[in-house]
Amino acid sequence: MSETNPVLNEQKTSTKRPMLTEKVRSSLTAYLYISPFFVLFLVFGIYPIFYTFYLSFFKWNGLGAMKYVGFTNFELVLGDPLFWQSFWNTLIMGLLGTVPQLIIALLLAVALHSGIKRFRKTLRTIYFMPNITSIVAVTIVFSAIFSNKGMANAALGVFGIDPMAWDVDYWGVKLAIATMVLWRWTGYNAIIYFTGLQSIPNDLYEAAKIDGANKYQLLMHITIPNLRPFIIFTILISTIGSLQLFTEPYVFLGQGGSASTREEGLTMVIYMFSEAFRNGFFGTAAATSVILFVFTVIISLLNTLLSRKIGGAS
Repeated sequence: MSETNPVLNEQKTSTKRPMLTEKVRSSLTAYLYISPFFVLFLVFGIYPIFYTFYLSFFKWNGLGAMKYVGFTNFELVLGDPLFWQSFWNTLIMGLLGTVPQLIIALLLAVALHSGIKRFRKTLRTIYFMPNITSIVAVTIVFSAIFSNKGMANAALGVFGIDPMAWDVDYWGVKLAIATMVLWRWTGYNAIIYFTGLQSIPNDLYEAAKIDGANKYQLLMHITIPNLRPFIIFTILISTIGSLQLFTEPYVFLGQGGSASTREEGLTMVIYMFSEAFRNGFFGTAAATSVILFVFTVIISLLNTLLSRKIGGAS
């Protein structure tokens, strides 16, 4: 009977490699810690997106059996004049709320960076406050401002202009909603621009001033070109946000307004919401969301390409 060599057994044991190396164990631990985010994003983010595309090809009232109808839902939506009214309303309110918003935000950021030295942190906080305020609360306050006897009509009276029915007039509704959007997001974009301004070297400004450049030339030839990545980012985010406009017109025109007044501020998201939760047509609502997704991608790409071209990017 052979005897086992303890030294040889110890050598064999020492040569065995562990199943998982230290690097692999560390990686698995890190992925385990961040996995809840990805699981929740998969369940509440990715899955609803793919299911919406799937649902857009079916007729479904939310309770009964689903019936495959192909592209019929898309044909119904694209053939509905109310959808195209919501499309043009969304574009008009987006332009009225986005373009002035970005211009004012840029001017505020430049003033905060170059002209205002004291209370700079306080002003940045004040600028950002509207963004963290409840949208519903903001809309209710602005509903009072744009009421028949509100501050907006009182201001018009000072200049001798007749009062406007802000919740009925075609342009009144759009201007009121665009004002809410402008007030809420101007400070947010101003903070982004201010962050970008801090990354521009002061040597560029000093050299330009020595060459005799004025403030307008500094803005157009130094500030804006160096802020181009931030401007493109804010244009993209603002475009996506304007196409998803929902709470402001829904609450503003929901304060006792009739169906006809709601159409003046009808957006594509409100149209989609009405199709699903008022009419019970979840298939056409899903088709509307797919069409909105396509419009968002196209308009965002066009805005990005245009902003790059204007900024002189290759």
